[in-house]
Amino acid sequence: MSWRRLLAGNNGVFGADVPCKLRQKLKKKLQSPRLHLIQPDTSRHNPNLDAILSRDASFRFLFRTKSFLSRLPDHSIPLPLAGKLHRELGFPRGRKPSRLALQHPLLLRLSHDPPSLSFTSLMQSLLLEERSIYLSLESRRILTVQKLLMMSRHRRIPLAKLHHCRAIFGLPDDFRDRVRHYPNLFRIHINPIDDLHELELVDWDPSLAVSALERQFIEDEERVRKLLKFPIPRRRYLDLDPDDAKQMDFVTTFPLVSPYSDGWKHDLWTVESEKYRVGIVHEFLSLTLEKRAMIHHVVEFKEEFSLTKHTYQMLVKQPRAFYLAGTEMNWAVFLKDEYGEDGTLIEKDAQVVFEEKLRRYAGMTQKDFSGNVGDDARVEA
Repeated sequence: MSWRRLLAGNNGVFGADVPCKLRQKLKKKLQSPRLHLIQPDTSRHNPNLDAILSRDASFRFLFRTKSFLSRLPDHSIPLPLAGKLHRELGFPRGRKPSRLALQHPLLLRLSHDPPSLSFTSLMQSLLLEERSIYLSLESRRILTVQKLLMMSRHRRIPLAKLHHCRAIFGLPDDFRDRVRHYPNLFRIHINPIDDLHELELVDWDPSLAVSALERQFIEDEERVRKLLKFPIPRRRYLDLDPDDAKQMDFVTTFPLVSPYSDGWKHDLWTVESEKYRVGIVHEFLSLTLEKRAMIHHVVEFKEEFSLTKHTYQMLVKQPRAFYLAGTEMNWAVFLKDEYGEDGTLIEKDAQVVFEEKLRRYAGMTQKDFSGNVGDDARVEA
């Protein structure tokens, strides 16, 4: 029984059968940032989007193990060593990776002599398929990196930050080596203060300096008008009728401030500054594969994108544009209009389709797999 159900009685209050000390302990636990929901208003919850975070958690071990093993020469690791790499392989400290690997028999193989964790032949073939997807979409990913650099304050971003967030943008593991193949677009700059290697934009392309919001405004102006709202402070004291209030909101909301402008120069307390930072987050999410990101991915670039500590307060004021899910310690922000009512992406990148395929295989057994594909694609026993 979960802690929330234990605490709640038949009437939705603390259960009378729970001892007082235990009740106080569990109540304090539920109010901790690790468990307290980032969106306390239940009327705003979207179960379909919330379920995406639960799905990600259940497949964290598989995807991190795939990323880690694919960088090893023989795609194999001794089990005793794997048990020490809980962070790299994405499993809780104290758990055995062998037990988690058994949940994905089509993709991960356990050997006993010597004890090791490796890929099955099906996973090897899927890695080749993924590699071909990376190659076919390389030009699109280069545009993504260009736009990120164009949004940044000094047109530079540390390579380590881009590498850390590579998965949400669909960048390959060898991204840091690949950008060196485009000297006409990027250069590697070494920061003299901290010796960090930064990726610097060489050439500004004005055709790329158009945000997703600006394109949507051209295609459907009314939709964007309803999406964002920047009312003037204390408007309720002006005693305006609904039509006048709507018109005033429109005047203060538009024009928007482009994330590709020097909006960081605006004073922090101005509405133009907030428009700029909302535009930055919206454009950042629009460049991701799944039009969403964990908040730690967003604030990873707080210096480059001039974000402030009030990012949560800024986003929660735009409920039509953004959906916040998760707990206070680890929450995600979604672009709501990029998802259907059933919680599926309206437009899917080829990499997203591949990951959906990988998750389907992850839940299959050898018997399930054999019944769905031909004998030539079967994996070894």
